Amino acid sequence: MTTTTTSTRTPAEPKGSVGSAHTRVEGRDKVTGTARYAGDIPFADLAYGWLVLSTVARGRVSSVETAPVLEMPGVLEVLHHGNAPRVDRDFNGLMGVPPDPTTGLFQDDRVPHMGWPVALVVAETPEQAREAAETLVVNYEAEPHDVDFSGARPDAYALDGHMPAVTEKGDLEEQLAASAVVVDAEYTTPEEHHSMMEPHAATARWDGGRLDVLDSNQGATWVQNDLAKLFSLDPGAVRVRSEHIGGGFGSKGLRAHQVAAVMAATVLQRPVRVTMTRRQMFSLAGYRSPTTQRVRLGADADGRLRALEHDSLNLTSSVHEYVEPSAGVARVMYDADAHRTVNRVVRLDVPTPTWMRAPGEAPGSFALESALDELAEKCGIDPIELRVRNDPERGPVSGLPFAGRNLVACFREGARRFGWADRDPRPGLRRDGRWLLGTGTAAASFFAGAGPSTARVTAEADGTFTVRIAASDLGTGARTALALVAADALGVPADRIRMHIGDSDFGPAMIAGGSMGTRSWAWAITAAAGELRERLALSGDVPPEGITVRSDTTEAVRALAQKERHSFGAQFAEVAVDPATGEVRVRRMLGIFAAGRIINPLTARSQLVGGMIWGISMALHEEAVRDSGSGGLVGADLAGYHVAANADVALVEADWIDDPDPEDPVGIKGIGEVGIVGAAAAIANAVWHATGVRHRHLPIRPDRVLLAGTATGTDTGGGADA
Repeated sequence: MTTTTTSTRTPAEPKGSVGSAHTRVEGRDKVTGTARYAGDIPFADLAYGWLVLSTVARGRVSSVETAPVLEMPGVLEVLHHGNAPRVDRDFNGLMGVPPDPTTGLFQDDRVPHMGWPVALVVAETPEQAREAAETLVVNYEAEPHDVDFSGARPDAYALDGHMPAVTEKGDLEEQLAASAVVVDAEYTTPEEHHSMMEPHAATARWDGGRLDVLDSNQGATWVQNDLAKLFSLDPGAVRVRSEHIGGGFGSKGLRAHQVAAVMAATVLQRPVRVTMTRRQMFSLAGYRSPTTQRVRLGADADGRLRALEHDSLNLTSSVHEYVEPSAGVARVMYDADAHRTVNRVVRLDVPTPTWMRAPGEAPGSFALESALDELAEKCGIDPIELRVRNDPERGPVSGLPFAGRNLVACFREGARRFGWADRDPRPGLRRDGRWLLGTGTAAASFFAGAGPSTARVTAEADGTFTVRIAASDLGTGARTALALVAADALGVPADRIRMHIGDSDFGPAMIAGGSMGTRSWAWAITAAAGELRERLALSGDVPPEGITVRSDTTEAVRALAQKERHSFGAQFAEVAVDPATGEVRVRRMLGIFAAGRIINPLTARSQLVGGMIWGISMALHEEAVRDSGSGGLVGADLAGYHVAANADVALVEADWIDDPDPEDPVGIKGIGEVGIVGAAAAIANAVWHATGVRHRHLPIRPDRVLLAGTATGTDTGGGADA
């Protein structure tokens, strides 16, 4: 046996793929329509399911009048609580958390919120299924409901989720009393929805006694394991595939549509596809809970914090506990002699919230970073300098060392590029015609973790390499980034890498969530590639079936020392406010981030800019309004729920400083979520700088601007805060 040559077999030294800009490897497929999403893949004998949702917010289903519907053209079955297959709802899902009971659908007659799934109509065509579903009569015994959320709820209680519900150190009241300057303010954020372009869709079928699910999700093995537990199957008897995904932002885990598709496929013994409508997604896909947050800050005259309290309240459903850990951001960002944070929830007759891009940090940073700006104003200190003075050396609550904290460097570089030194701190002085101009800043952070993952890398006989990993590319460019990581690890050009992702048969892997996907998957690929290089150096020729190495990073990830691991950033915004109409326009934004080693600058910049644009949307537009009378949402579609569009977005720039993580094999931290954190606060702080009025309640709508007036212009009685 002879040693293979470098040009065709044995990997050479790295070619520098990581860190250079690469277009998406699947880009041509997507723009030409070749890439097929979960709702596009054809099957012979495919039937279509259409979910029927409750029209009352609380009560019981008294009857489902199926007979007339079953006689309609093409209708095959109507599943409901009286005839649906039984499932096991008593299990822990992802990270040991029980799944939302919505996934155990059709198991009883209870209705816990408006839009609860009460039936599934299955027909030969989607048109027939929809017509029959809209014809189906469901009778209810309605009960009084409660959907009113406010910070004054007496039935709220502390909830920990995956972190302590309450953290305390020092005597808060004592330090507040001794402080020269105090900020005590309440901030609110509204209900917000993911609104990704691709609706949730899944097709289920039985293939040779094995359940095969083609889905749009953020973790194939996550959905595989939950479906197996729900239907009492061996995990090996379930295969979940999710190759192309049109966005998820936290919402695409196990949902009612996958379960409904499996139920129908089991009953009918033929493939069944269930796709959510846009309106159904507002009830069934999760959302970001509204929050009410109280922040109290006490500082010496020089702006050094003596006391920091962050109390956050969010709603959850009556059937499942979900905490939006908004107070968590205060546990990382700034130190104080006395420190208290608490996350609380209140149960209401509403759908269960879920993870949404930067859960906790996005709404929490709005409150905390707005309060820091208020403190800077009261102290007469530049907002950046105030943050620098309170930059901690260790975790303010945990006491753990930081695995890199380059926040100050982000602010220094951002201030230089944004022109912060020329800013007059006094509000309401700059004008451009009828527009009042202002600038603001805020800090950003997000946890940088890693999850155990497995990967298989195969050296093929033709000189290429095949990587198989159950990763999910939500549209972020993960497939491309992983190809670059594999190319560098193997020492070959990226065009010799074939990536296969999104298949539970590839073995367990971290979900695309928590900004941990690329880091976790890259670690597994690097480990497998390293071993493969060693084997190739010893093996000589590659046999026709190739040489495959499998990695498992479970032990390596668990061996990481306990540290505060985060990506950081500094957000800058310039706004223009029309005091006559209340319109706020973001003229430019700049974000500078310390987010580990950047694998692909092209897609990374897109990710960060996308998060910042979502910050514009959060600050000025997004607001789901729930009707107290019906318990449902008003305008549950993309016409009634406004997200930032092209006309709302001007110049948005994102860049980064050198910040590799020395404890990660590739140097990665994570960029998926840090881009939105602090963006809304930077915009709100800029609105204050333009008008002299604080806006503590999102979104900053034109009517709120008009009612508040301006402290330096026409004051309509709103005073200096709104």
